[in-house]
Amino acid sequence: MKTMLYAMQKKQMGISEDVIPIFEGILQKHNDLGAPNSGYCDKEFIEAMEKHLTKEQRFRLYAQNGGCKGTGRDKERKAFALEHADKTLAEKLELFVNMYNRKAILNDDNTIAVTFTCAHRYHKVKRDQGKSIPLPPVELYFESCAGGRLYELQKALGIKLRIKSIDISSLDENFDNPVVYAFEIVE
Repeated sequence: MKTMLYAMQKKQMGISEDVIPIFEGILQKHNDLGAPNSGYCDKEFIEAMEKHLTKEQRFRLYAQNGGCKGTGRDKERKAFALEHADKTLAEKLELFVNMYNRKAILNDDNTIAVTFTCAHRYHKVKRDQGKSIPLPPVELYFESCAGGRLYELQKALGIKLRIKSIDISSLDENFDNPVVYAFEIVE
C-alpha cells in the first residue's frame, strides 16, 4: 500500500491533498501494530479508497499499481510482443488468447473485453478461511485485478489501454462466474 500512497501523492493523479493524510494514517497505524496486521491494513486502505476516491481515480491508480504486475512473466510478454509486432491487433489478440488461455474480444467501439476468473482471489479466500484477516469487498478486489490484466495486455500487445469498466458477476462468491473487464484502447 506504500506504493499506492506514493502514486496518490503525485499531482497528475488529481487526488485532493485533503484526503492523503487519511491514507498516511492508515499505513502509520498498521505499521505501528506490526507486519502480522498487513491484511487488515490492505482492507482498510482499499475501503478508504472506495470512500474517498472516485471510481476514475481508483482506476488510474490501479492502472499504475494493479495486482499481478510484473509477476515474472514480463520477459515472456515482451518476447510475444516482439515476435508478433508485424501483426494486426486482432491477430495479436487471437494469438494471445490462445497462448495464455484467456477470453478476450476486440470490439468495434475500440475496446477489448476480457473475461477472467482470478485464481488469486479464489486461493486467498480458501487460504484465509477460518482466519481473522478480513478480505476487502469483492468489487474492490477486482478493481486491483483489472490493473493486472491491463498491464498484461499492454506488455503483450504493445498498446496503451485504460480501464473502462468492470462487470462483476452477481454472485460475489461464485468463482465460476468470471469478471468482464473492458479496456479502452488509447491512441
